[in-house]
Amino acid sequence: MKVAPTSGSRAFSVPRAFLVSCWALICLAAPVCAEAEPTAAAVSAFNSYIVAVESRIARQHCSPSGFLAAVSAKNEDAMRRGELAIEQVAPASGSDLPGAMLHHWRGTAFAPGATAADFERLMRNFKAYPQHFAPEVVRAGATEQKDGRLQAWMRVRQQHVITVVMDTDYDVAFGRLDAQHGYSISQSTKITEIDSPGSGGERPFTADEEHGFLWRLNTYWSYEERDGGLYMQIESVSLTRSIPPGLGWAVRPFVESVPRDSLEFTLRSACNALKK
Repeated sequence: MKVAPTSGSRAFSVPRAFLVSCWALICLAAPVCAEAEPTAAAVSAFNSYIVAVESRIARQHCSPSGFLAAVSAKNEDAMRRGELAIEQVAPASGSDLPGAMLHHWRGTAFAPGATAADFERLMRNFKAYPQHFAPEVVRAGATEQKDGRLQAWMRVRQQHVITVVMDTDYDVAFGRLDAQHGYSISQSTKITEIDSPGSGGERPFTADEEHGFLWRLNTYWSYEERDGGLYMQIESVSLTRSIPPGLGWAVRPFVESVPRDSLEFTLRSACNALKK
């Protein structure tokens, strides 16, 4: 990563891993440099953003025309060759909130020969998530509620220089427009970071010990069966702690890439699972 030269100095490069390690160590050793939990203002801003996102997606799902967010013809051709279309959906008010950062990414893929029914079976089978979405998903399960919604839980592992393990709970709903068009909405209800996972000393961090790697995560799947296969589109909206003062120039690109990488991994894994 290049740093612009200043008067009397020369440009130099800093190893990405070193910068990320510095940020990670600050997060782990000194959570007091940022709130252990999101501020009320950040939560309010996130919730308002979610209302706008879900209203727009609901409008898309009213008709087969425009059921998915638009993808260029060039990207559709690339997707039929096995590529993914990944884009950042920039919040209108910016990604920086009081003491937090909002991330919104969208990915679209095409699975030849797959059907909407295939995809719904895949997404409802939470017990098989460790098989299809390893190594990010360690274990998972779900119980169905009376209203047809699912209460799902997952232990997830994210490894980016450091490894973070979290137990996550979600409220999940599935819906159909018709036999060719379906969707799911997953809203996090609880996210707990785990200390010393897999060891005799494993325990959940207390609220005061949390590092804020992930405070909220909502995931929206839309899928459309046509052209001899299935178009799948996923949008993820997440809330994380803000970057410690003075390190934004160094670690912001990394922090913003983590949600993208996770979304791309999930979308690619779903494609591979449908092929099997």
